[in-house]
Amino acid sequence: MPRTFLGSALGSAAALGAGLAAVLTFGGRGASAAPAAPLSPPALDVAHDAKPGEQVAVFSGGCFWGVQAVFAHVRGVTSATSGYTGGSARTANYEEVSAGSTGHAESVRVTYDPSRVSYGQLLRVFFGVAHDPTQLNRQGPDRGTQYRSAVWYVNAEQERVVRAYIEQLTREKAFERRIVTQVAPLGEFYPAEAYHQDYAFLHPDAPYIVIHDRPKIEHLRRALPELFVETPVRYAAAEQAR
Repeated sequence: MPRTFLGSALGSAAALGAGLAAVLTFGGRGASAAPAAPLSPPALDVAHDAKPGEQVAVFSGGCFWGVQAVFAHVRGVTSATSGYTGGSARTANYEEVSAGSTGHAESVRVTYDPSRVSYGQLLRVFFGVAHDPTQLNRQGPDRGTQYRSAVWYVNAEQERVVRAYIEQLTREKAFERRIVTQVAPLGEFYPAEAYHQDYAFLHPDAPYIVIHDRPKIEHLRRALPELFVETPVRYAAAEQAR
């Protein structure tokens, strides 16, 4: 069943109750292997840039609604765009990607100011808040390779940092299960349809958002308050500013 219609038969009270139960039972992450405490920061990171600028990072961690919403609340992020990567331009649309045979993963392109937030800090949010990196080809209720965990690096420096961080988290036994995140070079990123952009903010009371995505934002607020900003960057405003 498409997520858009997931839980459509639920009353709003039942949906909110389920969402609250998820927060209380699993620390706002859903049934995952993630620790309650924040992950340690990466020992290896991209050098801090003293001058304002713009860099790009691309992540896949299940449904892009929640991943986009989390990164929109991160200090130094200037835009967060839902989209598709891993497949061809011909199949970069929601209907075909949802079939699970295009090679695409639902992804989020994050542009950020490296003078305010580092690539390593974004990885800390990705692995510790935005999704569960131990779930193979799924995330929560969503199943299929289009929901796989992946980091798409744009240069050799990003590749070194993400591989080192996965090794670090593995040594530290940060998760009860093995990290299954794919690390691959970024090819083309294709923005998703307009109705997917800012979905969690435009439909805050949708059962899927209440249960699976709103708790992630609360987890970011609690776990990494130094990286959290109350007012998220919105897709339309970011695109107009570009």
